Parts: sequence; structure tokens; C-alpha cells
Amino acid sequence: MKKLLKKSGLSLLLLLLCGMAYAQMPMPPVVPIWDANKVTLELQKISTDIYAIIPTTAGTETSKGTPQATTGGFIIGEKGVLLIEVMLTKRLYDQEVKLIRSVTNKPILFAVNTSDHGDHCFGNYLLPASTIIIQNEFAKDNLEKNYEGIKQFMVGLFGTGRGIENTVFRPADIVIPKNSNLKVDLGGGKIVEMLNVGTAQSPADLFVWMPNQKVFWAGNPFIAESPAIPWLFDGFFLEPAANLKKMYDFLPEDAIVIPGHGRITNKAGIKYTIDYVQELKKEVEAAVDKGLSLEQTKEVVKMKEYDKGYVLFNWLHSNFNLPNAYKDISNNKK
Repeated sequence: MKKLLKKSGLSLLLLLLCGMAYAQMPMPPVVPIWDANKVTLELQKISTDIYAIIPTTAGTETSKGTPQATTGGFIIGEKGVLLIEVMLTKRLYDQEVKLIRSVTNKPILFAVNTSDHGDHCFGNYLLPASTIIIQNEFAKDNLEKNYEGIKQFMVGLFGTGRGIENTVFRPADIVIPKNSNLKVDLGGGKIVEMLNVGTAQSPADLFVWMPNQKVFWAGNPFIAESPAIPWLFDGFFLEPAANLKKMYDFLPEDAIVIPGHGRITNKAGIKYTIDYVQELKKEVEAAVDKGLSLEQTKEVVKMKEYDKGYVLFNWLHSNFNLPNAYKDISNNKK
């Protein structure tokens, strides 16, 4: 196997706002957001030896605004597999491995977590001991310090009795600092780039890009097509707004996009996220310029034109996206 690992750039970010007790967090209208005990995953072939792993309901339910379970995928190289996402629970991880084994018996050489949220990384402990786990540098640091708190947070959103409580922390083997990338050459023209551009949803984000095949795993920053809006509940807005636009502009028009929680789409399919964030920024800036308080801003920046049926719209917009935009924009003015 041809293997090239390149690592460059800067180091850690500030601590994630995961120290906030989940009990103090406004809860979504429906808990669990999706039920890990009921999700069924399926294989969708992208190209030769390149696959997405998608919830079976994503094709029909994404456009209806129903939140979907985590998407992932894998690439088969000359000597083994690079896996993207390890899922929330053993039940889902086992499904993922079964799908891999339906097309190859090669070992899982690498596993990439695109976030420190449990549905992207809690299955790490189930991987073979020889598998090399790759994360954003912040993700590893935050999971090492706050694994039990993150687990409690995930149980709060996704329910007890789903197997989340049984997960065990396993640290990453390779980390990618902010403003850095890592390239893995799997052979046969399958070069996989992991990009840490900074906070696009949380400081723990990683994007996965195959430049030759133009396949992009977007993770949580681009969670799904319309009517879904981004989950900016990690306490940040201005940096995500800039990085979302940066990554959108980076993609070629014919890129294949696997969102973090929805059906396979293209560049046009994730533009709704950009449009929503840019409009939110514009309207909150106008409110701050007028001297409006946060509560007054909530009254005037309802953005009903973007409320097109996503189940979590009001929960995200009112409790997280708008307040974080107001905080960052107000502080920036000061």
C-alpha cells in the first residue's frame, strides 16, 4: 500500500463549551432526536471501492425535515479500508462492519471521526486494536478530559437504554491541528484528505475529501439538505459562518457530498446551510447596530422563510444559532 501521511500547521483551540451540564440545555421537541435502537444502515456505492453508509430512511425523510441518524462511509485501498465515522452504539457499529464485510474482507486500517459528538466517535472502542484512529486535535483533547460529560450529553439527546452508557473511551492515534490537513494515500489513485479548517460547527470538526474522485464527507457542519438548518450549539457563530462559506467555495460544482445526517447530495444541496447562516448574520448585525437586546432580537429575527418543516428549526434557531450569533457579533462590535 502506498501510504503518505502529511501533517502541518498550528495547534489546539480553546476548550469546547461541553462543560455546560446537559440538564441546563433546552431540550429538543422530541427525545430521542433519532432512536439508535431502530435505525437501519445501508450501503450506497459512490464509485469503485468508495461507499457511503446511510440510514435507510434518509432518502425519503431528509426532505420532510425528519432528523436522520449519522452517515458515514469507507474507502477500500490496496491493503485495507479507511472508515469514516464509527457510530453511536455497538448496534450501529456492528451494522457498519457488516456492510463493510459485504464487499471486502480487508482490514480496517484507519478510522476517521469527523466530530467529538458521540454519534461520530463512541464506537472507537469496538475497532480492532490495530486500527489507527484519526481525529481533530481538539476532539482528542476534549474527549480525554470530558468523555463522561459528553456521554451524559448524548444520553440526554438520544435517550437511555440505547447502549450509549456502555461505550468506553479510546483515544485517537493521530491528531490534526487547526489549519492543518492529513493525507492518506490508499493506492490506486485513492488519496484521502482530512481537513481541519477550524470551527465550522464545533472546534472538533474534520472534513474528509477525495480530490481525485470529488467525494466529500461533510460531517456535522453541513448536516443535511433543506429544510435542515445547521446545529450551531457549541457556542460559536462568526468562525463557523466564515468556515462554512470557505468549505462551500472550496468544493467543485460536481462534488458528491455526504452530509453528516442526511441523504447523499451535491454542492447545490448544501447551499441552504450557507444561505441560512449568511441571512442570520445579516439580520443579527442589523439588530445589534440598532442596539436591540437579545430578547428583542429574537422577536424580530424569526427567519420564518427558512422554517420549512425541519422538526428542530425552532429549537436550534431560537436557543442556539441566534443567541450565539448575537453573542459573537455583539462582542465583535465591542
